[in-house]
Amino acid sequence: MTMIARLGKSALAMCLAMMPFTATAQTKIEFFFPVPVEGKLAREMTRLVKLYNESQKEVAVIAVYTGGYDDTKLKAQAAAKAGKPPAVVLMSANFNVDLKLSGDIMSLEPFLAAEQTTRDAYLQDFWPALHANAVVDGELYGVPFHNSTPLLYYNVDHFKEAGLDPAKPPRTWAELVDAGRKLAKGDRHGFLMPAGYDYLGWLMEALSMSNGGRYFNEEYGGEVYYDQPSMLGAARFVEDLIFKHKIMPQGVTEAGGVSTSFFAGKASMVLLSTGSLSFIRENMKQGYGVAFVPRNVRNAVPIGGASLVMFNGQSEDGKKAGWKFIKWLTTAETLGGWSRFTGYFAPRRSAYDKPEMKEFIARNPDAKVALDQLPFAKPWFATYQTVAVRKALEDEIQAMMNGKKKADQAVKDAQKKADELMRPYVEQTALKLP
Repeated sequence: MTMIARLGKSALAMCLAMMPFTATAQTKIEFFFPVPVEGKLAREMTRLVKLYNESQKEVAVIAVYTGGYDDTKLKAQAAAKAGKPPAVVLMSANFNVDLKLSGDIMSLEPFLAAEQTTRDAYLQDFWPALHANAVVDGELYGVPFHNSTPLLYYNVDHFKEAGLDPAKPPRTWAELVDAGRKLAKGDRHGFLMPAGYDYLGWLMEALSMSNGGRYFNEEYGGEVYYDQPSMLGAARFVEDLIFKHKIMPQGVTEAGGVSTSFFAGKASMVLLSTGSLSFIRENMKQGYGVAFVPRNVRNAVPIGGASLVMFNGQSEDGKKAGWKFIKWLTTAETLGGWSRFTGYFAPRRSAYDKPEMKEFIARNPDAKVALDQLPFAKPWFATYQTVAVRKALEDEIQAMMNGKKKADQAVKDAQKKADELMRPYVEQTALKLP
C-alpha cells in the first residue's frame, strides 16, 4: 500500500470518528412477571417476550420470572432499593395504591400526553370494572393485562348423582348449603375454597360484597371494614360451612389442593379464579360447569389479576422502551391470545371482536361466564400496606377455619390489626386544624 493510500485511509478513519453517531443503540430493559402456575404459563410469557424481541430491533426485553404476586412485589421493590429497578413489572392489580404511596412506580400520564390522548380516551376500550384499580389519585399508574373474578366450578356428574340439576347451579348461599349437603358423601366434600394467603383475602372480599357490604374504602388508602356486619356474615358463613353444615373440611387448603381435590372427585363444588379455567378445562376428566359466585344479598365479585406498571429510576430511553413494550403486550391481539391460553379474561373489549376470539367463545362457552359476571364486579382491595393489611384478616380467618377462634372475635381482631398497620397513613392524611 502506498503512503498516499495509507494517509487517505487514515484520514477517512479520522473523519468517521469525528462524525456524529446516528445509529440507535438497542435499549435493554428488565421485565419482572409472576404467573399463578410455574411452568406452562411462565414458558408462554417467555415465548411472548421472545416474539416481541424478534419483532423489532430498538428494545431488548429481559424476562425475569418472579414467582407469585406477593413475591414479585417484594423482589421488584428490593431491586429498586438496590438501584436496579425493573423497567416494567406485571404486578398484582391491587398493589398500585401502595406502590404509588411508596414512590416506587411512575405515573403513565406523560406517555398519554406525548401521544396527545387522555386517560379517559385510553381506558375506553378496557372493561369499566378495571378502571378503578388502574387509576390512583386521578392518574393512570397501571395498564390491565390479565384479569379475573372468582367463579363457582362444579362437578356435573356429582350433581346428577345427587339428584341436582346441573343446569341450575346454586345462586345463593342457602342454595349452596343445600346442594353441598346433598353432594357431601364419605370422603367427598360438598364445597371447597382456597384459604392460603392472597387467595383467601380475595375470596373473603367476594363473600363480604355479595353479602351487601364494602370491604374497604375505594377512595382512601387507610380504611377497611373487617368488623362490619357484611364481613361478619361472610365469616360466619365460612365457619358454618365447616363446623355446622360439614360440607367443607376444617383447616387451610391451598389453591393447588383445591384443584387437585376437584380433579380427583373429592370436592363437588369449588371457588376458584377464572384464571384457573384453562387448567381445569385441560385436566378435569369428568363433566364440569361454571357459574357466578353465589350471593346472599346481591351479586358482587372483586376484580383480580395483574396490571403492567413502570418503576421509577429509569433513563429516558428506558422509559420509552418500557412504554413501547407495554403497548405491544396490551394490543387486542396479544391480550386475546393470552386469554385463550390461560383462562383470564382479556381486559380490552375489542379483543372479543376478533374472529379467533369469537370462534374460541363459541367452542368454549364456559369462558363467557366471567364476562357475564363483569357488570357486578367491584375494585380489588387496595390500601396503604396492602399485603400486611390483607394478611391481618387472612390470619384471623385461617385461625377460625382451624377451629381456634370464632368468627365474631376473628373479625374484631382483624380490624384492630389492620387499623394499627394503617395508622401512619391515617395520621399523615388527617388534617390538624388550629
